[in-house]
Parts: sequence; structure tokens; C-alpha cells
Amino acid sequence: MGTAAEMLGVTATFLRALGAAHLIEPKRSGGGHRRYSRYQLRLAARARELVDQGTPVESACRIIILEDQLAEALRINAAYEREHGRERTAGN
Repeated sequence: MGTAAEMLGVTATFLRALGAAHLIEPKRSGGGHRRYSRYQLRLAARARELVDQGTPVESACRIIILEDQLAEALRINAAYEREHGRERTAGN
């Protein structure tokens, strides 16, 4: 946790707050140390950006979760359009 906090320029308390808000849930090593993925570190960095702009931690986490859900929905929609757009083109 200390290394991740140092990399991001945040405190361990900040990372714990992100966990409490269910934004990131790090894996645990055999010794019980928190291990963050690159994706989780990107989310934490985004949370820091929002908090630095004055957004409360809980709100920042909700915003990031919604941004992530929107990106996934857009990805799924684009894949659907690629697949079904081909069917419409082939059928005409």
C-alpha cells in the first residue's frame, strides 16, 4: 500500500477510503499486503484528480464508476453496431 500511495502522491488513508467506497479492492499477498493492479492504480489516480478539484471522495468514486460503466456500454454498443451493421448492409 505504501508503494502505491507513494506512486500516486496520496496517503494510505486515501487508498483505504477508495476501498471503503468500493472503487478499488486490492488483492492480498500471502503476507497480507495489498497488491493493486495497474487498472486500480489508474482509477485511484483519476480519483485523486477529482478530489484535487474539490470533489468529495465518495462522489469521486461514484463518478469514476459511472464513467467506467459508460465506457463499457459504449464499447458493447459499438461492437453490436459493427456486427449488426454488417447484417443490414449484406441484407440490402
